[in-house]
Amino acid sequence: MLTEPRAGRLAAWGNALLAGLVSPDDTVLAIVGEDAVHRVEGLPSESGQVGLTLALGRLRTLGVTGLRVALPAPGHPLGLSGPPEFNARALEAEEAVVCHGAALGLVPDVYEAGPEGVQVEVVWHVLPVREAPPADVPSLGEAERELAEALREATEVLTRLDVAGSGPVAEAAVDAYRARAERGREVLAPGYPPRAVRVLELAQRVGALIAVATESGAGGAVSASEISARREALRAVERTARRAQVAAYNSVVEERERGVR
Repeated sequence: MLTEPRAGRLAAWGNALLAGLVSPDDTVLAIVGEDAVHRVEGLPSESGQVGLTLALGRLRTLGVTGLRVALPAPGHPLGLSGPPEFNARALEAEEAVVCHGAALGLVPDVYEAGPEGVQVEVVWHVLPVREAPPADVPSLGEAERELAEALREATEVLTRLDVAGSGPVAEAAVDAYRARAERGREVLAPGYPPRAVRVLELAQRVGALIAVATESGAGGAVSASEISARREALRAVERTARRAQVAAYNSVVEERERGVR
């Protein structure tokens, strides 16, 4: 949760490109980010790997009008609609992109390359998907309310157990994350509503807090019941934060379906 998922970058900037709000070159630069290169494999009528520019153009010609994000976890197929083969690949990668307008999805494979693995190469595998509503994706309004409530509840539990991760080290870690997040980073691509940006920023801040609390181990919890309560509190808010991220990334497609945009 500390870093933006690659599926999020692909969906957000792919949606902006499909809407004619950004150029192909700017789209590819934003999607690749600090990675070395992204390629796409398995496109219909393509026998090998192709670059992102060609792949996004080909998806448009195949009828794709929008891109959704899935961020599944064990027991929580968030954003997925099947079939089982695609769901399994997405669960293994912990992320995927699902096309709207064509029954296709993309799952990334990430490879380290170059000396000492300093470069990262990504291959997006195109696979068939089931055309059905994505699992467990809330609306933006629902996601915002749920995230705020989950954060309050988790804070109360963790504070009561004295395991909220408060203290100089934890505060420094969160401050460092926020500094990185604010240093020239564009949270979403052009075309997204301000509420989506707000929800995604909050979800990512919550993700930073979860990471700090997780890295602190059991925190101040001593008994087995306290450790279990801490774990459950973190799990609940992490699940809610993932749902909020997906809602933010998918908001443009959802609004188009409702005729809002």
